[in-house]
Amino acid sequence: MPTLLKVHGSQNQFFILDQTRLAQPLTDPELRQLTQRITDPKTGLLGGADGVLVVDKSFREGSQAQMRVINADGSEAAMCGNGLRTVARYVAGRDHRDQFKVDTIDASLRVRKQDDLAAVVPAFAVEISPVRFNREALPFDNLGYDRLLDTPAPELWPQLRFSAIAVPNPHLISFVDRPALQDDVLGVIGRRLNGENPYFSDGVNVNFAHILGQNQLFVRTYERGVGFTNACGTGMSATSLAFVLLHPDQASFDQPIDVFNPGGKVRTIVHYQDQEYWIELIGNATFTHRIAVDEAVLHQGNVQAADCQITETGEQKAYQAFVDQLPTLGLVD
Repeated sequence: MPTLLKVHGSQNQFFILDQTRLAQPLTDPELRQLTQRITDPKTGLLGGADGVLVVDKSFREGSQAQMRVINADGSEAAMCGNGLRTVARYVAGRDHRDQFKVDTIDASLRVRKQDDLAAVVPAFAVEISPVRFNREALPFDNLGYDRLLDTPAPELWPQLRFSAIAVPNPHLISFVDRPALQDDVLGVIGRRLNGENPYFSDGVNVNFAHILGQNQLFVRTYERGVGFTNACGTGMSATSLAFVLLHPDQASFDQPIDVFNPGGKVRTIVHYQDQEYWIELIGNATFTHRIAVDEAVLHQGNVQAADCQITETGEQKAYQAFVDQLPTLGLVD
């Protein structure tokens, strides 16, 4: 009987579906239908999730697997850093390997097992790339610039400065003070730029960052196709790159950066090699539930708890203990 996994990276929650273990893989319409139903926070499975991570056969030479990211609204994202850590752990266990590459839409990305963050809190490091700054890569328009890098954009919000970086998911980043982080400006901008608007035609992930100190950030994200999320791996990675570029007195290349988020904490390392930027994202890869369900039910898309055999792993308790010992920042509820 096929098994779904309920997983999370920094409380960015997903279901993992390994299509290679099915007699007949789901079609794209079936994947969209399944995702929209099981991720719903009110009627979905186990309280819903931010999306479904689909594991398929690799399509590039030298890769171990492929990851597709289906958002809660049924759209497909190019990448998901928090999700990739959990897929890396799954494939590592399935194939008995600690270091390999995973195909995404834009690149084959390096992943490797790390030492546990704490007892029963497994961790993986994953590559975030490629990085692009040009407006066509996001895309954006009607802002008067070909590139946004700590740039005033009064069309978006007065007195804030913005950077736009694709990693390859599109991210808009603003470094803000504590009051701006705590009010609803992020929600207003995020909802506007992910609806019909003249600036970001495909929508954009919006990140507010607050500098905590040397090599320390807090990042909150309004995620395209999801809304507010506990954490966004590519968002924290793109924001870390902006941190190093714009605040070199407080962050450096090739040095670990602690990035706190509403779901916990990750570590990033920003690299510049061979005239290319890439970011290493290091954090938890937690499996909370194993869900046995008949393949026919998956194809139908309407998976209910009554249709499944659900087993808790106990890992969430360990992860919560890890989070509880982190500094209490009081930046968001």
